[in-house]
Amino acid sequence: MTESDTTLRERLVDAGAELLAAEGPQALTLREIARRAGVSHGAPRRYFPTHRELLSAIARRGFAELAARTEATLAREPADPRARVAALARTYVEFALDSPGMYELMFRHDLLESGHLGLRETSLPLFALLTELVGRADPEAQARQVAGALWANLHGIAQLWRWRSLQLAVGEDDLAALLDAVLRAHLGPGSDR
Repeated sequence: MTESDTTLRERLVDAGAELLAAEGPQALTLREIARRAGVSHGAPRRYFPTHRELLSAIARRGFAELAARTEATLAREPADPRARVAALARTYVEFALDSPGMYELMFRHDLLESGHLGLRETSLPLFALLTELVGRADPEAQARQVAGALWANLHGIAQLWRWRSLQLAVGEDDLAALLDAVLRAHLGPGSDR
């Protein structure tokens, strides 16, 4: 692939990511992405033979952004594994709330299962990190199962919070308190309680 091919490929992904942020996943048509990238409507097929491949490339960008945010957050945290799990959880939910269209695209089952561009493998390092931190925070826990339950809980919180259903159900807008409750539920009360 030439440099101009790489540049156009990136332009298409950039245009898709911008469209996703502005209008949501339903707006991600090949024609509209091509229009926003300033190329013919057939050009995306040269670099992404299927629509799913282009969507997977956009979703990979989201996983990269989430990984970078997580890395930056953890670099500021103390070595305490529980504090690091809390920081990762907060970063995950904040990303979902800040970038709802990208978040939705990243976890589309059809894209993860399709294997395009190794999207599934791109999503696994974050879960591995969560599992490692859970295991260090609670050495007695079955870390993989607890991490899975915690991740599912965070995913649900992100969705329900965005829909404002969770605030209605619990009667308050304190996301930090809710995340603390989730950590206590999955990791126990901790040494400070």
